[in-house]
Amino acid sequence: MKVGDKVRFLSEVGGGIVKSFKGKDTVLVEDEDGFEIPMLIRECVVIDTDDYNLKRKPQVPQKEEPSSHRGSRQAVPAAYEQEEEPEITYRPAETKEGERLTVVLAYVPQDVKAISTTDFDAYLVNDSNYYLYYTYLSAEGKSWKVRAQGNMEPNTKLFLEEFGKEALNELEHVAIQLIAYKDGRNFQLKPAVSVELRVDTVKFYKLHTFTESVYFEEPSLRYEIVKDDVPTRQVFAEAESLQQALMRKKNVDKSRPQPIVKQPRKKNDIVEIDLHIHELLDDTAGMSNREMLDYQLGVFRKTLEEYKGKKGQRIVFIHGKGDGVLRGALLKELKSKYKSYTSQDASFREYGFGATMVTIH
Repeated sequence: MKVGDKVRFLSEVGGGIVKSFKGKDTVLVEDEDGFEIPMLIRECVVIDTDDYNLKRKPQVPQKEEPSSHRGSRQAVPAAYEQEEEPEITYRPAETKEGERLTVVLAYVPQDVKAISTTDFDAYLVNDSNYYLYYTYLSAEGKSWKVRAQGNMEPNTKLFLEEFGKEALNELEHVAIQLIAYKDGRNFQLKPAVSVELRVDTVKFYKLHTFTESVYFEEPSLRYEIVKDDVPTRQVFAEAESLQQALMRKKNVDKSRPQPIVKQPRKKNDIVEIDLHIHELLDDTAGMSNREMLDYQLGVFRKTLEEYKGKKGQRIVFIHGKGDGVLRGALLKELKSKYKSYTSQDASFREYGFGATMVTIH
């Protein structure tokens, strides 16, 4: 299939002329009304070839060899000479919503039915009217490696790379950097974007984490880089800082006013403790991330001490999904200081993925 071919759609009525290609799996087809329709290449079949873009020189007549050489060599026809195809440009129509940047990093399994063994494709989705200079990076310790970079057109998705599960360790900490602009027209200046992400690589082994979206026909795992001009922000805690937070006992100045601590709720003999910081404290002004984590761990320890004499008591600690720092800290505490207690993920129906249930023994 090439630009200029006439194609017919397999899964729906219609077809047209191939105008250009977007990424490795999408083609733009112009129908009889002049509209350009994005369609997966595998959903199109070529029914007629139009070689308007292949400029050929006139065919040179075959040269016959002298009679003395006939039989030893055959006449050689002159080959067609093909010139380079002209560049076909395409600029999608601008939309009102597209004036606000929305950019998504997506991971698409090549075979979603074989999620435990399949390879994956990484895409960058530009859901805006702006061109983007982009850089896709992964962290190697404290340094960074460029995985893909280039220029991206408006309202398109761009294939970045293909990778297998053996490369997942490289993708735990990634970053996207963007500069937005419009080509040949005035536009509203957008700040440069630099977003770091913690990718939960465990999700690549779970089928339900890949969901439907408007961007792909296949299920995908998506991370918002920019949403309506607002870059995604994540809180990162270094391993060393986390260890210090776990080992250090917080000294509370009793002379200072103390915040009101909300009391735990009981439901069906299960004690619920919401460890979200805004549920524990009415005001966190002036507190660092480490201090907030210390406070959450303090509530966790105090609760277990309070119920340590009640054998069989079940306590659900609601910590949220986030980037997993608080959940990891709780599990480390349970393994080191409360080995006799059992823990498990709380009911998904009631708490989603963001809660851990501890049983006192």
